Amino acid sequence: MSSVAARVLRGCRSLLAPASRATSYVVSSSRSVSTATAGATKKSAAKSKSKPKPKTKSDSPAKKTPRSTGIFKATPVSPALAQFLGTGETTRTDAVKEIWSYVKSHDLQNPADKREIICDEKLKQIFEGKDKVGFLEITKLLSPHFVKTA
Repeated sequence: MSSVAARVLRGCRSLLAPASRATSYVVSSSRSVSTATAGATKKSAAKSKSKPKPKTKSDSPAKKTPRSTGIFKATPVSPALAQFLGTGETTRTDAVKEIWSYVKSHDLQNPADKREIICDEKLKQIFEGKDKVGFLEITKLLSPHFVKTA
C-alpha cells in the first residue's frame, strides 16, 4: 500500500471513529501528521461539544399570555359541577385540578390501586353515581358537565 493511500485510510478511520477516539488517534498517528493538524482537530472537536443555550422565559412569547382556547377556555358548567366547584364557569384543567385536590385532601384514592378513586356523595353527583372511578375516566365523566357554547 502506498503512503498516500495509507494516509487516506487513516483519515477515514479518524472521521468515522467517535469524537474522543478521533482526536486521540490523530494525535498519536504516524509521523506524517503534523502537530498543527492535530491541534485543529482538537479545536473542532471542542466546538462540536458545546451545548446550545437554554431558552429563558423572555424568549417564549406564548407563555406571557394566558391561553383561552380548547381546554384552557373558561366555559359554563352544569349546576352539579358548579355546586362542587363553587363557581358557574371554569376551565377543564381547573376542574380536574379541583377534583384531584378534593380527592387527595379527603383521602379517597384506593390504597391498593392509586389509579382508582372511591367516590363519596359529592363525587357521585358529578360522576354519574359510580362508586369507583379510574383516573383516566375523570375527563370523560366531566365532559357532559361543560355546556357547549356556539
